[in-house]
Amino acid sequence: MLHAFIMAGGGGTRFWPRSRQSKPKQFLKFVGAATLLQQAFERIEALSTPERMWVITAAGYCAETARQLPSLPVERIVGEPCGRDTAACIGLGAALCLRDDPDAIMLVTPADHVIEPAQEFRRAVHVAEQTVREYPDALVTFGIRPAFAATGYGYIERGVELTQRQGIPVYRVGSFREKPHAELAEEYVASGNHFWNSGIFVWRAATILDRLRANQPKLAAAVERIAAAWDTPECENVLTREYAALDKVSIDYAVMEKAPEVLMVKAPFLWDDVGSWLALERRQPQDAFDNTVLANHFGIDTHHCVIVGDETKLITTLGVSDLIIIQDGDAILVAHRKEEGNIKKIVEQLKTRGLEKHL
Repeated sequence: MLHAFIMAGGGGTRFWPRSRQSKPKQFLKFVGAATLLQQAFERIEALSTPERMWVITAAGYCAETARQLPSLPVERIVGEPCGRDTAACIGLGAALCLRDDPDAIMLVTPADHVIEPAQEFRRAVHVAEQTVREYPDALVTFGIRPAFAATGYGYIERGVELTQRQGIPVYRVGSFREKPHAELAEEYVASGNHFWNSGIFVWRAATILDRLRANQPKLAAAVERIAAAWDTPECENVLTREYAALDKVSIDYAVMEKAPEVLMVKAPFLWDDVGSWLALERRQPQDAFDNTVLANHFGIDTHHCVIVGDETKLITTLGVSDLIIIQDGDAILVAHRKEEGNIKKIVEQLKTRGLEKHL
């Protein structure tokens, strides 16, 4: 059976000051009337049942997750005591669902993606699930046809086409590529053989756990000990102790780049990871001066800016261009658009300077 996992533990620091420690970006509304987490849950509802859907988040976000997803059983919300990147998160999820279903197939998706249309996402998941049933040792990922030469995404180089299902091609993966510099990103896009790495996966739970045992034996042993203690009085102590001792490692580095059989479904859906404030330009219309405005704003000679703020506050601009201007509550961010990737550095500096109240 298909078990669907949403990873919802990130801090969303590149969306500061709207995204805060108390409510990071997966719990916020950026596109439409639902939060990013709610949209992710709505996409998977038709693929599984509530008893086979999971959200793995930070321990401090369990209550907000339950509030936003009232139809999800609370026992399917897993709170990590500390962040240890995606390998630990996925390994724990695999170990937990194997307790009840030794033949489980896992869909793993982050909470903070915008994917449209939802029915095309579900169609692609069905294709991936069918592929895993035919190739049970395979790890399946989804490749996104690049819309532009992004330097903030990892890339997948496709290999030979393996099959087609429902008109959707499935390829063997040639290689994974790290986030490229601008010139190399242009080459990737021009080649037609490189796809954005979506970070969405389908595989047998037993297969991914086997791969972790082979490549990250300490991590695999830890999540299996946690799963063994899950319904016992020692669960919380075991979870806290084991997690704290783990290294931070991504599933791409831990497994995907080393796995003997990785397949890629060419995604038939539109995808955006909404990774930074400039992503709003892809999701919202611009005014006559190329500004993206989600605020009570009045500007003169203002061009090519992203401006976001509370409706109760007036933001005025004069003679500026290429800026990111974000007002939220007690904080205001003003940054050049070229520095969007460094906004998280501000968050780090605020911590070291004793200004945590603004985080």
